[in-house]
Amino acid sequence: MAISISTALLPSCPKSGEASVVSKDDKNLLEKVQVFDLNGNAILISDLWKDRKAVVAFARHFGCVLCRKRADYLASKKDKLDASGVALILIGPGSVDQAKAFLEQTNFQGEVYADPKYSAYEALRFVSGVSTTFTPGAGLKIIQAYMEGYRQDWGLSFEKDTRTKGGWQQGGVIVAGPGISNISYIHKDKEAGDDPDIEDILKACCS
Repeated sequence: MAISISTALLPSCPKSGEASVVSKDDKNLLEKVQVFDLNGNAILISDLWKDRKAVVAFARHFGCVLCRKRADYLASKKDKLDASGVALILIGPGSVDQAKAFLEQTNFQGEVYADPKYSAYEALRFVSGVSTTFTPGAGLKIIQAYMEGYRQDWGLSFEKDTRTKGGWQQGGVIVAGPGISNISYIHKDKEAGDDPDIEDILKACCS
């Protein structure tokens, strides 16, 4: 679902195949968002792509089985990203300790950052709610992920912040940079496990 950024904002979450757009105001909000690296240092999220191009995945939460599958899904193309000088980044709503646990458990071949206040998710207007989490499509994808050997980390999933908010949060993927306001692609998950087409991401970042 590759798109060109315009100044309009769709009023509702797009369905698969529809374009998402980011308004100038939303991009300005995003530029003020802080995330935290694994050492606990605060970083402006826009600094992650200010001087480079990056594929940035936003996880539902660090314990999510579908997010672990998505991490591998994106990392499977890391050779192409590296060849094009594109960074691979994953951001999750949660603590630095949760981000560290995710990296240790998955050996994700990219950079990992924590967004404990869900600031990026709010700025990008990613959807959230029970109705976007418990869907027939999401259920089938969870079963498939388990059959492929992926597992939910229930300890991380039931930590307070995740249980009360992050458990219902959906994520997405953007391609951004170079330049702090340069977002050339955005996919907003309409439900849990709504993976974008990897070829659309590669076209946006590496063509």
